Amino acid sequence: MPFQPDEDFAAAMDAGDPLRGFRERFFFPTPAERPCVYFCGHSLGLQPKTTADYLKQELRDWAELGVEGHFQARHPWMPYHRLLTEQTAELVGAMPIEVVVMNSLTVNLHLMMVSFYRPTRQRHKIIVERGAFPSDQYAIKSQILFHGFTPETSLIELTPRPGEYCLRDEDIDAVIEREGDTVALILLGGVNYATGQAFNMARITQAGHKQGCVVGFDLAHAAGNLQLHLHDWGPDFAVWCSYKYLNGGPGCIAGCFVHERHARNWELPRFAGWWGHDEKSRFAMGPEFSPMPGADGWQLSNPPIVSLAALRASMDIFHEAGIARLRAKSESLTGYLEYLLRRRESPAFSITTPPEKERRGAQLSIRIAENGRALCGRLTQQGIFGDWREPDTFRVAPVPLYNSYQDVFRFVEALAAALGLQPA
Repeated sequence: MPFQPDEDFAAAMDAGDPLRGFRERFFFPTPAERPCVYFCGHSLGLQPKTTADYLKQELRDWAELGVEGHFQARHPWMPYHRLLTEQTAELVGAMPIEVVVMNSLTVNLHLMMVSFYRPTRQRHKIIVERGAFPSDQYAIKSQILFHGFTPETSLIELTPRPGEYCLRDEDIDAVIEREGDTVALILLGGVNYATGQAFNMARITQAGHKQGCVVGFDLAHAAGNLQLHLHDWGPDFAVWCSYKYLNGGPGCIAGCFVHERHARNWELPRFAGWWGHDEKSRFAMGPEFSPMPGADGWQLSNPPIVSLAALRASMDIFHEAGIARLRAKSESLTGYLEYLLRRRESPAFSITTPPEKERRGAQLSIRIAENGRALCGRLTQQGIFGDWREPDTFRVAPVPLYNSYQDVFRFVEALAAALGLQPA
């Protein structure tokens, strides 16, 4: 259906949305008299209303059972992380043996680089996008230094063409082909946090493997946002957090993917911990490490049950909604947002996120020409939540699980009023 600019259209789209009921399953902040517009799920997702019940169950079992909760809890804690395995595999397009929920994103990134960044004098470079999330930059540079190289000689940053904000596929291909025989690792974000650009992960993986490079992805802004097919695309590894689109709560436990072809490669070096040890002999407390096959073998310590419980509350909702249906709605919601913004085109703002739906997720990054931080603050006071990033970018994400077409309409009207734009 072609988009239309009036609020009646937005209301009609919401009325016909088969996923509209999921909105009622989340708590929204209430800083203003009107219901808020929460477009900040790319930074911290909303809390499912069931989260408290999931947490209370584990707290109750802890209170009543003590240590026996590991085996006698309603959901025994010893295998608890496996309650998320099937749903996680479904979410990222993987086999169950390829995924594990553990640690935090940057910890998992370091663990993966221990195994998969094995620099030599000939191959020591890492390809990353310029403007990658700072934590990734810190981790990558520290790994390069740890191995005795320097970022000045071992870090290749993919840079957009002059006057552009996003990378072109052909330019990524060209760098991989030109530098490939010196590259040990290609490590890109699935979606760039600043521009909202979604990368063609299948194409990058194929190009990298053709040159003999290891390929990994940071999916912090992609998991729960894009429809992923990690097993079929074939990267060597991927990592992600769970507090953005996955609504696991602040600092929630993260996720990791290791492709099946590495599942029983016992020669891969790794930092070991007892939860990655073969579960059949884990409690024999032997001195020699025998890793579990697959991603489970990269675990270090027993996982935090309370954090897993919070994530389960959201993942059960994701499983019910289905990532394919969520992605279809997301493409429509974000398209509607862009449509309304384009109707208000003005020197006061511009959109830096790619216009093609296959090259973006739920996020649009809007450059504000003047006084953007103050504008963002005023909107927040009105109950319009986005995310400001220096020096000039207002990031907003209509999340399909809990955002509506009327949210989109309200946001654009509020932004236009804050910028002093005339009605379209």
